[in-house]
Amino acid sequence: MKKIEVSINVKADIEKVWAFWTKPSHIVHWNFASPSWHCPKATNSLIVGEKFNWRMEAKDGTMGFDFEGIYTEISPLKLIKFQLLDNRQVNVEFFEKDNQVLIVETFDAEGTNTDEQQRAGWQAILENFKTYVETN
Repeated sequence: MKKIEVSINVKADIEKVWAFWTKPSHIVHWNFASPSWHCPKATNSLIVGEKFNWRMEAKDGTMGFDFEGIYTEISPLKLIKFQLLDNRQVNVEFFEKDNQVLIVETFDAEGTNTDEQQRAGWQAILENFKTYVETN
């Protein structure tokens, strides 16, 4: 399966980045790719073998889906690996340097959207995350 990678530098310390990435009270504020979408609810049990579920919906109610999977590996402040319900694998790596964190997400491509559409959507979510962290 083809892998796609997106990344971003966030100006914050690793503890803040980790907390904002993993706590549902923060996830709902950044986990969407477009201003016309939102994340009305998120559940997250950050334990290997446990599930997460982040609801993503169009604000007008016309579309929505659950982004969900099971954690397969967690190294606090460094790495999160999970498997989506369609068996695709996702790795999220966190690299801290000089009060910044580089986040690198690598994920298996899906067959519905083009690679570029997938890359653009996942990158937009990273941009939302960066903005949320750096302004809160």
